[in-house]
Amino acid sequence: MLKHVWLILLALLVAGCGPSKQEWEAQLDKYNTLNRENEQEKAAHAATRAELEQTQQKVLRLSNQLKQMGVDMDALAQQLEAEGTEKAKLAASLQELRQALEEYKARAAQLERIKNRFEALKAKLKKLTDLGLRVEIRNNRMVIRLPGDVLFASGSTKLEDKGKEVILAVCEVIRKDPDLAKRYYQVAGHTDDKPFNNYALKDNWGLSVMRARSVLVYMIAPVDAKGGGGGLDPKHLHAAGYGSTDPAEKGDTDEARQQNRRVELVVMPDVSEMLDLQNL
Repeated sequence: MLKHVWLILLALLVAGCGPSKQEWEAQLDKYNTLNRENEQEKAAHAATRAELEQTQQKVLRLSNQLKQMGVDMDALAQQLEAEGTEKAKLAASLQELRQALEEYKARAAQLERIKNRFEALKAKLKKLTDLGLRVEIRNNRMVIRLPGDVLFASGSTKLEDKGKEVILAVCEVIRKDPDLAKRYYQVAGHTDDKPFNNYALKDNWGLSVMRARSVLVYMIAPVDAKGGGGGLDPKHLHAAGYGSTDPAEKGDTDEARQQNRRVELVVMPDVSEMLDLQNL
């Protein structure tokens, strides 16, 4: 385009009916400046779009990694993919494209923090997995699964000696780690789906609640108490009973029911963790 402008201006100058030489040179400088600015903006636009695409891929990769860990990010991943496609269509200007890039960088940083937090927490609880306990992520929360058949005899709410040993091992790990000790926990009782009839407990709801209470009471009993205890801060624990409403394993086999008879120690997220999830 500049070549054509040059030839036209030159022809007019030769013909003597166009702009002066100074005007022609000034106009040519203007066109050269505009061309350089245009090329620079095109390069910046392409670089920003490429960085945006890389960041979108990072967000998707982190979402998939969290999903593999047990953190449910399906809805988030779909939302981000839809928003990313829409933003790419709408971001005509370099400023809009850079704004979209900054938003995705912020999301990637949030996902990175969440992933690192779960990994660090799981690493702290690794000793429990070495003891054969299951440490997993359910409903976007870290959970320590205590097998119900080890803790209690069938239909009972009284802790077995073997169950007490398991609880003491869990409490020792928590008590000796400052970060774990200051956290809050839910002691959640769960049963299988077989009907349970008991005059005092009435049903599976009652059984799950009282089993959770038995575990909690033992966890907060002083270490030097008669029969021992977990020595945890009672202000940091609460009990809940879910009956058979939240099975860990689907199905009506004996193996599935055995997995569903359990008590879970749920690590409650702190304020910063909840804000991160809400922002996402």
